[in-house]
Amino acid sequence: MSFFDQKNRFISKFNRRDLSASQLSWLITSSIFLFLGTTVGVAQVRTAHKSGFTLQLLHTSDQEAGVPALKDVPNFSAVLNALKNQDANGDGKSDYPNTLILSSGDAYIPSPFLFASDTVFGGQGRGDILILNALGFGAIAFGNHEFDLGTGVVADLIRPQEDYPGTKFPYLSTNLDFSTDKELAKLVTADGQEASKIPNKIARSTIITVNGEKIGLVGATTPTLRSISSPGGVTVLPKEFNDRDAADIAALAAEIQTSVDTLLTKNPEINKVILLAHMQQIAIEQKLAELLKGVDIIVAGGSNTLLTDKTDRLRVGDKSAGTYPILKKAADGHPIAVVNTDGNYRYVGRLVVNFDANGVIIPKSIDSKISGAYPTDSPGVAAVGGKPDAKIVAITEALKKVIIAQDSQIFGKTNVFLNGWRGDVRTQETNFGNLTAEANLAIAKRYDPKTVISIKNGGGIRDNIGIYTFPSGSTRSQDVIKLPPQANPVAGKKEKEISQLDIINALRFNNGLTLVTLNATELLAVIEHSVAAIAPGATPGSFPQVAGLAFSFDPNLPAGKRVKSLAIKDRKGKIIDVVVKNAELVGDSNRIFRTVTLNFLAGGGDGYPFPKRERVDLTSKDADNSKRTGLATFAADGSEQDALAEYLAANFKQIPFTQRDVPPAEDTRIQNLKLRKDVVF
Repeated sequence: MSFFDQKNRFISKFNRRDLSASQLSWLITSSIFLFLGTTVGVAQVRTAHKSGFTLQLLHTSDQEAGVPALKDVPNFSAVLNALKNQDANGDGKSDYPNTLILSSGDAYIPSPFLFASDTVFGGQGRGDILILNALGFGAIAFGNHEFDLGTGVVADLIRPQEDYPGTKFPYLSTNLDFSTDKELAKLVTADGQEASKIPNKIARSTIITVNGEKIGLVGATTPTLRSISSPGGVTVLPKEFNDRDAADIAALAAEIQTSVDTLLTKNPEINKVILLAHMQQIAIEQKLAELLKGVDIIVAGGSNTLLTDKTDRLRVGDKSAGTYPILKKAADGHPIAVVNTDGNYRYVGRLVVNFDANGVIIPKSIDSKISGAYPTDSPGVAAVGGKPDAKIVAITEALKKVIIAQDSQIFGKTNVFLNGWRGDVRTQETNFGNLTAEANLAIAKRYDPKTVISIKNGGGIRDNIGIYTFPSGSTRSQDVIKLPPQANPVAGKKEKEISQLDIINALRFNNGLTLVTLNATELLAVIEHSVAAIAPGATPGSFPQVAGLAFSFDPNLPAGKRVKSLAIKDRKGKIIDVVVKNAELVGDSNRIFRTVTLNFLAGGGDGYPFPKRERVDLTSKDADNSKRTGLATFAADGSEQDALAEYLAANFKQIPFTQRDVPPAEDTRIQNLKLRKDVVF
């Protein structure tokens, strides 16, 4: 390497704040000598450098344990530990001793898994945290689902209490200010400390020292947090954020860069930085990669993007969403790697990469036979010779006993698979979306018979009710087999029966229901918003599932001008009112429609523009189960779970539900004009 090449590399590294005092001295002295016409021995400088570094990063995000985690979590531990301890040459030493285990957030979610911990471990979600501790996570970024039950639950899970150790790792986020929240302010600690010294704490950044090598970690959380979760008094920065606005992305990058720069300035010996970024759409992490300096790897989160390489075997039915890793050029001119895998403990992400002597990743060192996505199904465990961790098996078995008891409470039957698949409920109408929207409408009519419309968000549906599988040996999407719920002889559940467990697993958030009144103009604005975020590859949680209406939209038109037709319809499909025709509002714009939605959306969640007037919350505030009405008393009156259970019991206890799921080209309530003709009328 010529002097000028070496000089440019050092200047670039100086911009990253990781140029050591000796290197800076060399650069200044060499520049003076060169100016005077004197040559400098570059070889001598090279010998002064420390050697390169190989890192094994084992990562995940969106763990969000639901019922499938009872099997996938032990399998995840088997695969993770097998990779961590791999000894291919049998010399008694692990192949990659420099290993980090990290997550970019959504480490837990309201679910049967989380709630069962209340019975087993004396607090909601404690089982999730005990599993994370046992897996050995060094640090985790805050996602959005950490806040779904409010900041009080977050605080209870992080801090130690009696026999519960809390998080043995720090939680990170640079663009969340926790000092403004009374529950979490006490848990904030100084940035840039060793992670091992700050368990049970919150910080913007931390350091993990691996065999003498210090690696900087910075966390970041989606700025849309307030509209998709419940962060209490936490201040979210930037305060205004549109992921389609380059200026807003740049403002977010600036928030992150400040923490990166501070970390590197205070620790000039560090020249390796990993960003744990929970941005919900991997396109945002890719944009950030090109705007940041001093960051080498971004672990993305929230989008469940399954990145794979040509050697990876996928779980049955899964499809790759891109190449592992995504390589970009950072703002400092250096390569930066973006990694992600599917969540729910279904894969372990593995990046083994070399850094050069200056702390820059070497893309050519990434071997597809080693790095990539490792499935945690039974074949995946066998492939790596893994064995589930005994502690984790004990935790999941204890939770399983509580969860199985819930599977014995039956509320209805279905002859068909109820589609709650993430990629479907966030992009198209599904039969399960229709069913739960109808259930919400039915319960709302009991409170107000004038209610005619039900609108909910697809992001509130977290799982299918039924079995999604493939014939033995097949992984082709066209071979998929979708079946109604399986029997559970241990719980006394028969095939096709829908249990309490099915309901609470699929509707994990259990939002309360709210009545609002919309005039025609406001209704159109709400429906326009519901399809505004539709874009290639996107799975927006704001996408709707509806009852009492049908509409068509053109996703190729600008957001806010996509709805072509909109009609109010009764249960038999008869048109009651035409609201929009040929993309024009029809009739009196002030006529009103009584509507049931989720309290989350009524309060502006997912950015929904519901008017802030005449709101009636249906959810019972009474925590006394004995005072709950109807057949389903496991959930509060007026909540989504209660509505679905009561609706199933009233309509499908004896006669099974039979509406099969259809492809988007056959959807009738939500008609995507890119995929079908407009038949609203």
